[in-house]
Amino acid sequence: MIFGGVAGAILAAGITVLLVVILGGDGDPFGDRAAPPADVRPPLAQACPAPSVLPSEAPSAPAPATGERTVDQEAGISYRKYGAPWIPWNEVWNAGTLQVPYRVGQHIVTEIYQGGRYHASILSAAVPAADNDAFTLDLECVGRQIAADVRAEYYPQPNTMQPLRDELTTLGGRPAWVSEFRLSFRQTGLTATSELSAVAVVDVGKPTAAVLYVSIPNTHDEYDHIVDEVLDSVRPV
Repeated sequence: MIFGGVAGAILAAGITVLLVVILGGDGDPFGDRAAPPADVRPPLAQACPAPSVLPSEAPSAPAPATGERTVDQEAGISYRKYGAPWIPWNEVWNAGTLQVPYRVGQHIVTEIYQGGRYHASILSAAVPAADNDAFTLDLECVGRQIAADVRAEYYPQPNTMQPLRDELTTLGGRPAWVSEFRLSFRQTGLTATSELSAVAVVDVGKPTAAVLYVSIPNTHDEYDHIVDEVLDSVRPV
């Protein structure tokens, strides 16, 4: 009986110590669980997960490109190049909330006003749009996200939009999403009151999507035809 009592006391003490260690003194054994790892995927990859159904058809081979070309090796596309008054783009413009890094293209300074310089633009960029090990994009989702960012961040607010084209298509034989629209706006000191714009997102078979942005203000609407010409001229490189 004595030995049994001593053994019981030792067992009870051991259980008490074990519970204190497990509970950490706060009565909650799950209170200090490690937080889940942060989502470090690019914003577009978070907003637009890769589609679960892959395309069943391989992209068709495009017709050979002709004439002078602007080549964006990082983006993975080339497109038609224009002569004067168009000049090469020589800056890096990290545009909008999505920080699309336009590094290649052409532009015209159409006016200088109190807000700075206003441009007609043909610009391209590569933007992360998929997980590092994924090579398939949700083009509609990515295209709509970038087009919405263009409207919200590139132009005076408020503005109104006239949609002209919003569709899944191919550019240069590669899957693409194209949004084309006209925005109307007013800003003190700015002569331009509207702009014809297009945003194309091209799946070039990489985790980055190629983005082509074309913008023609109504002060230079003689160049409106360039929007469709440039889109039609896109080829993968």
